[in-house]
Amino acid sequence: MARKMTVAEREAFLAQPRVGVLSVQAEVGRAPLSVPIWYDYQPGGDLTVLTSPQLRKARLIAEAGRFSLCVQDEGAPYRYVTVEGPVVATRPVTEDQRRAFAERYLGPDLAAAYVAATHEGQAGNVAITLRPERWNTADFSDLAEQLDPSA
Repeated sequence: MARKMTVAEREAFLAQPRVGVLSVQAEVGRAPLSVPIWYDYQPGGDLTVLTSPQLRKARLIAEAGRFSLCVQDEGAPYRYVTVEGPVVATRPVTEDQRRAFAERYLGPDLAAAYVAATHEGQAGNVAITLRPERWNTADFSDLAEQLDPSA
């Protein structure tokens, strides 16, 4: 059976540069919208995503006032964290934020080129900040060790 992560473990896991899957309540009669997304999180703080305000996800987030994010280890031992909460801020994205996100996911060598190449297409994007309210975690590391003690 998977164990729940401690607060420190879940926050450290979420702080790593993983691609998250953002989910938000959709229109009546439709399933929730789920899309992969880059995010930023520092332990103990809020979580921020960047997006175009013209996209469906931005409109749905504004309507719902909240969203959730799921991140996982795809390899063994399997682990995941989901976090849900209210939106506490929506602000224009700064160039410093765009650069920081690009460096987080692409590294410093590719970040400058990415920021330059996407400048025009991402002008007007917004930073949407979620305050973590509910967490769900699973860590199968202990089970993996029981099944394969040499792991």
